[in-house]
Amino acid sequence: MSKAHRGKGLVEHVKGGRATCPLCKRTGIKVIYEQDINEKKFTVCKQCKTALAKGKLQEAVAAL
Repeated sequence: MSKAHRGKGLVEHVKGGRATCPLCKRTGIKVIYEQDINEKKFTVCKQCKTALAKGKLQEAVAAL
């Protein structure tokens, strides 16, 4: 099982990858997944990455 998003793999991220997600506005959550939204790159949390893959969060994407 891959451990790229836990522990030692997060050293290159600021604060271990923890910040505020631009879509769901959660604070102190890991935002380490890059997504192309409206031809811009954003780093989002795991829950938002899954929701975007399933076609949800369209209103949050429109706000960006």
